[in-house]
Amino acid sequence: MLLVMNDTTQDSLEKIPLQLLSKPLGPYSLAVRSANLLYLSGQIGINPETMMLEEGMSAQAHRAFQNMAAVIKAYGGTATNIRLIKVILYLTNMESFSLINEIMAQYIEEPYPARSTIGVQELPQRALVEIEAIAELTP
Repeated sequence: MLLVMNDTTQDSLEKIPLQLLSKPLGPYSLAVRSANLLYLSGQIGINPETMMLEEGMSAQAHRAFQNMAAVIKAYGGTATNIRLIKVILYLTNMESFSLINEIMAQYIEEPYPARSTIGVQELPQRALVEIEAIAELTP
């Protein structure tokens, strides 16, 4: 077993309470906070009520952004105290790049975060898009 944190590190890291959101699909946290930074694990288009993947790229992208917003909200993030620093998008079809840009603009306003978009062969649960981010919580 790999030990990833010791007693002194544990005090400065907080995990999101899992009962507020759907359970992760593996042995990881939905997010981890260190000081004022929130590191969000990748979100796919799973409906947390049904645990089923939404149909199609558009619906999955909207749900992934909504899931990411729910994780941020569970951590006390609001429109006035959160700043996205970095967003990473994973797409199974790069032809969806324009669509993803349009959808992202509905959830994230200027100033936009730094962003990477990576084409991948496959994602968990056969999702079409996965979104991860780093955010800063401000006082």
